[in-house]
Amino acid sequence: MARARVIATGETNVGMKRTHNEDNFTCLDEDHLYVVADGMGGHASGEVASQMAIDTLREFFRATTADPEATWPYKMDKSRGYEENRLITSIKLANLRIYEAAQRDPKLRGMGTTAVGILVVDDGVLIAHVGDSRVYRVRGGKMEQLTEDHSLLNDYIKMKRLSEEEIANFPHKNVIVRALGMKETVKVDTQLDKPQPGDIYVLCSDGLCGPASDDEIEEIVLAEQKDLKKAASELINRANSNGGPDNITVVLAKVVGIG
Repeated sequence: MARARVIATGETNVGMKRTHNEDNFTCLDEDHLYVVADGMGGHASGEVASQMAIDTLREFFRATTADPEATWPYKMDKSRGYEENRLITSIKLANLRIYEAAQRDPKLRGMGTTAVGILVVDDGVLIAHVGDSRVYRVRGGKMEQLTEDHSLLNDYIKMKRLSEEEIANFPHKNVIVRALGMKETVKVDTQLDKPQPGDIYVLCSDGLCGPASDDEIEEIVLAEQKDLKKAASELINRANSNGGPDNITVVLAKVVGIG
């Protein structure tokens, strides 16, 4: 399968309730890599963690593109392909750098970040994530969530069936059970999606998919699919009009052809 051709845009916003933005994102068109990171830790440390994640991924991909023989900080998993190993390694390296920085500096203690990214490769679209930032795919007029939240709420939902009311009133909605910087090592979930022309991948922090329902996100992306920049702005406006309790970040990547 030939590599998909993708156009992408991203936008981030502080929201209505926060005083500073701890989210970061990047669209590395030359490396076919698109990432959203949602920092946590309060004060400025969440912003530090998410920026470190973005910088590390960008740096690792640029270094390994320029020199494919460059030494990697982790051994390759022989059960996975080169590009999947490359994506996982970049996220593991970001995790280690954030963790070590937090150990060194008491002001950064407890900082962390989610990370969700897509990497367009020859045989599809690789998706990797840690935390509760999400990837959706809009195809054929319908939107589907492709990632599974690493959150306490999602763990409860999987363990026992919660009613809609119990889910709505769950007291620890913001607790995530996996993030970059929490421990020295991290498990990265990956999957390979087979893209079709016209697909739109929606990467977002929970500042979007919390206040805005899946139906609202789907409706806006479908209405503005010919203008991704407008779609991104409309999504942020909707989250803010629904209260905007958190920072909001979205990256939209549209498949305009294959090969």
